[in-house]
Amino acid sequence: MTCESPPATAWRSYGENRRSTRTVRVRVSAALVAATVLAVLLVPPLVQLDQQAVDLSAKLLPPSWAHPFGTDDLGRDLLVRCVYGLRVSLLVGVAAALAATVLGTAVGATAGALGGWVDRGLMRIVDTVSAVPHLLLGIFIVAMFRPGVWPVVVSVALTHWLSTARIVRAETLSLRSRPYVDAAVSGGASRRRVAVRHLLPGVLPQAALAAVLMVPHAMWHESALSFLGLGLPTHTASLGTLIQGAQGSLLAGQWWPTLFPGLFIIVPTLALAGLTGAWRERINPRRRSELML
Repeated sequence: MTCESPPATAWRSYGENRRSTRTVRVRVSAALVAATVLAVLLVPPLVQLDQQAVDLSAKLLPPSWAHPFGTDDLGRDLLVRCVYGLRVSLLVGVAAALAATVLGTAVGATAGALGGWVDRGLMRIVDTVSAVPHLLLGIFIVAMFRPGVWPVVVSVALTHWLSTARIVRAETLSLRSRPYVDAAVSGGASRRRVAVRHLLPGVLPQAALAAVLMVPHAMWHESALSFLGLGLPTHTASLGTLIQGAQGSLLAGQWWPTLFPGLFIIVPTLALAGLTGAWRERINPRRRSELML
């Protein structure tokens, strides 16, 4: 018969509580992400945006059973507007995240696989671009085009690939020192074969994680550009344009046209952060072993 010491029992209880809290966080995050996806997919086919006719007699109504989020300054249902805005912002975020991930993965994998002067040159480019604030560089890029979706996607992609490049480069350098890579090189495998067969598959989980983490960041960036009047056109229902159009209402004391579009940005961001945190723990053996203690 063995008896554990009080510190060991307390540590075990702490670990179990931590795992339970993490499980609850993941489930809540998954439910919020699922609700977001269902709202984006189901609401637009059921309620067309052009059917939300202007009704000035119902403008700026507070939240009620008829309008759970209230109405905007033109009498349109704010819940439907927020769902449409989330759809547009999510489209921009996903497209920009994918483009930035592809660019960052290509640069990081090339720098890590080739090394030498190629690595130093690419990393100096990354450092140079990183020295410029993202928002300032994004404003400069979108200012060269007419307001629209694709200028915002290009702007976000060209300002957010840097962290992915650094992550992929570090992972590539780590994989280059693995015994199976040394064995492949000793066996006469070309650089291209080593990169495609051994290095690239190893960095894809980190690149995919970086892409998912970048989606809410890209949504915030789009909202900031649209709020400044430099992103999407004002007639496009994105979360940024909804918040921009609600400035006057907020000053007049109507809080709902600003609060609910803001929540549609914050809640999906927190939900994705919860899921990607669990994903990071699964692909990081050291972190996973710490959590199992």
